Amino acid sequence: MRVLALDTALGACSAAVVAFPSGEVVASRSVAMDRGHAEALLPMVRDVIGESGGFGGLARIIATVGPGSFTGLRVALSAARSFGLALRVPVVGVSTLTAFAAPILATGPRTSVAVAIDARHGSVFFQSFWLDGKKAVGPALMTIEAAAATLSAGRVQLVGTGALAVAQAARAIGAEVLCDEEQAAAPDVFWVARLGAAADPAYAPPRPLYLRAASAVPQAGGRIPRVPA
Repeated sequence: MRVLALDTALGACSAAVVAFPSGEVVASRSVAMDRGHAEALLPMVRDVIGESGGFGGLARIIATVGPGSFTGLRVALSAARSFGLALRVPVVGVSTLTAFAAPILATGPRTSVAVAIDARHGSVFFQSFWLDGKKAVGPALMTIEAAAATLSAGRVQLVGTGALAVAQAARAIGAEVLCDEEQAAAPDVFWVARLGAAADPAYAPPRPLYLRAASAVPQAGGRIPRVPA
């Protein structure tokens, strides 16, 4: 089957058509960006769909659900839901945390794996996995120090946009962590596609995974009074 995978949750805008079970990337686009996902995504979809022979052969649509940018991740989700409705195919959501961890877990690592996504203000979106891929901790919003404290037992491979900060804090308390100096700004869209293709749509809904409440809240006072009809 062919799937269309979309990602706008973090520091990239990505779209890809991938064929399974072969895993062939039929067409793919990805551009690093912090803003402008809404303007960039649909032209990318147009290009990858054009290169892959059209919408007709798609079996499902996949989108990252977060955690990530509060507004950015809704771009891919809105597009995915629209395409799914129009094409009458399932729409599947994939966690950015799982998508970051998947390439490492697929190699059969000798360490557990932890993902930290920069949530700013000294916090990260965090999740860790055992060697067999089962969840160990999270997903959750934590301070950098709290995330580091979960890594005290055994060797851990850290990935994600907040990995370096957590690695530094973990080493300060004696934890043994592995972390590359350069980390991708977003998960590889191929792994988003692979996870989404394997998921059961009934258990992977395309709903945002925020982990943090919105920073904008309705005003408690100063409301404009209603004029009686």
